[in-house]
Amino acid sequence: MSDKATLLRLIRTEGVGPRTFRRLRERFASPGEALDALPALARQVGRRGNLRIPPPAEIRRELDRHEALGARLIFLGDADYPPLLALLPDAPPVIAVKGDVALLHRPVVAVVGARNASANGRRIAADIAGELAAAGHPVASGLARGIDAAAHEAALREGTTIAAIPGGLDVVYPPEHRDLQAHIAEAGAVVAEAPPGTAPLARHFPKRNRIIAGLALGVVVIEAALRSGSLLTARYALDYGRELFAVPGSPLDPRARGGNDMIRQGAWLAESAADILANLPDRPGALFPDARIAAPPPGLGEPPDAAPETGDELDRARSEIPRLLSASPVSVDELARHCQFSTSALTAVLTELELAGRIETLPGNRVCLLSEC
Repeated sequence: MSDKATLLRLIRTEGVGPRTFRRLRERFASPGEALDALPALARQVGRRGNLRIPPPAEIRRELDRHEALGARLIFLGDADYPPLLALLPDAPPVIAVKGDVALLHRPVVAVVGARNASANGRRIAADIAGELAAAGHPVASGLARGIDAAAHEAALREGTTIAAIPGGLDVVYPPEHRDLQAHIAEAGAVVAEAPPGTAPLARHFPKRNRIIAGLALGVVVIEAALRSGSLLTARYALDYGRELFAVPGSPLDPRARGGNDMIRQGAWLAESAADILANLPDRPGALFPDARIAAPPPGLGEPPDAAPETGDELDRARSEIPRLLSASPVSVDELARHCQFSTSALTAVLTELELAGRIETLPGNRVCLLSEC
């Protein structure tokens, strides 16, 4: 197999999420070596049954399907990989892009909000997205009903837009947005993390939301309930050091409570695109003050600050770390503070646990027991 095909085979292996992919690339000199080691790593922490590694023929079919769709696969570390997305600690190892890849390198602004948006909310979304696009900022959103659709349509009229979708590139959701998705693929860009044929299940939407936040310098929320996917996108944006904007609304409208609460907690109040453009940074801040805006090359070998683990330490870590985990997600940094193991030992055991299907790695560098979370 080619190097890219072998890399894709590693990415599509059961239990290999974005963080585990990074750990494997740091631990092994090549994707082929990582693939060879996976079954033994999974057995180390008690996996029952065989780890599913896709056969080469399955990977060739995926590559052929993307080619037939007119899409490009871009791997983390490639020159064309979106530079802001590459900064994420849980950046997708590979994305499929149909459309203009160059848009992913421009100063993107995300506009998200309620599916059951009001007429006024849709109008505000259209006004803001259109003005942002006219000012040279591609508008990213999630192709959902309501605010997302209004933002995409207005941005297409005045400039361009990017749609991040929760399923494969050949699966349109919602179905009535088939023409809109096709138009975006022609005049903008459609981005998918999942392989072709993947249906948009509930667990895929948070992954889609982190891509929207990761592509953008800032995220604008227009009409969002207190528990909504739009606020999840905003939370990711905050974690990733992006700027947050919210359009205020009536306290009598439940759809305004999320945005109003964001303003109360420090988000910029946005009544027009001018409010956003006046406060949009030229690079991510907060968590990335010294970050270089460029795709990092895949790591080879151990990180320089990681002490090499011993066999005894690994055995103790395999025994003790699972007992520190529960249904409640915990950050890896907090986990490291509660145990006395080296960084490399902790990383190795978390990789083994994910491959064994015992934990799930969540956005925000958190983990929880998969059987309970």
